[in-house]
Amino acid sequence: MESFFPVLSDFDDKIDALEDDILKAPNEEQLGVLFDMKRKLMDMRKVVTPQRDMMASINAGVTDLPGMTDEATRYFRDLYDHLIRMSDLIDSYRDLLSSVMDTHLSTVSNRLNVVMKQLAIIATVFLPLSFLTGFFGQNFGYLVNHVIGPTWTFWVLGIGTELIAVLLLFMLFKRRGWLGGPTV
Repeated sequence: MESFFPVLSDFDDKIDALEDDILKAPNEEQLGVLFDMKRKLMDMRKVVTPQRDMMASINAGVTDLPGMTDEATRYFRDLYDHLIRMSDLIDSYRDLLSSVMDTHLSTVSNRLNVVMKQLAIIATVFLPLSFLTGFFGQNFGYLVNHVIGPTWTFWVLGIGTELIAVLLLFMLFKRRGWLGGPTV
């Protein structure tokens, strides 16, 4: 039974290292390692739990062993204590792995939210540009003959409104903190 404690200690070190790696840069490979470690813990639990229950019945006197001495009773009680400690460690490591998995999923979700925000900014910038380009790109007789006759009207109405729309959106994004400024 003593051989399980170094394995569990290595598990603790691996969990800590994996959690640090996940906080730096989460990836799919780490998720596979998490599931593999969880499966190994479950295998250990399947070995330790029946032995713990058997030792509990021996120590409680439910199962009678012939030739049981006081020294053997102390040995089985000590063995039972070790099994309890291992079982508790396995359960706590399983809970720790679950929290590391939650950390991984929330980190990936937060990065996805950042990407979605960036895509929303790009789409929002191009929405008024598409509208204005479509509006001025249509062949309206009145617009072509009366309003856009001189050259300056194209620059003021066509290009100017698009630049103003982009500038207003930029100021709005900056004010909301989407571009790194203070949040309002």
